[in-house]
Amino acid sequence: MKLLTKEIERKLLKNNSAIKKGEAESSGMLPVVKFFNPCGDGTWLITDMDSDGIMFGLCDLGWGTPEIGYVSLDELKSVNVGFGLGIERDLWFEADKTLQGYIKDSREKSYIDA
Repeated sequence: MKLLTKEIERKLLKNNSAIKKGEAESSGMLPVVKFFNPCGDGTWLITDMDSDGIMFGLCDLGWGTPEIGYVSLDELKSVNVGFGLGIERDLWFEADKTLQGYIKDSREKSYIDA
């Protein structure tokens, strides 16, 4: 599966540009894309990405401690979760709150509920 479509990539880069210009903050943005491990734990809600493919968002590796931070697109592409599968993009994800809202919920639940 292709992790980013051209449209998603455009939105992520646009958000990153707004952040760099001081026009927005990641925590106040709606996540653009959700990635997940189809064979187990692992969820990433991503708001923005720089031109080097470094993405920012809420990351949960399934250890009960979701955290905000950076993840490399190339790193996610390289993950093999078994059975010939890799990290996938949630085709049906539509954010219903800002990243800050997901952060708050994940601190209460100890996982990303999206």
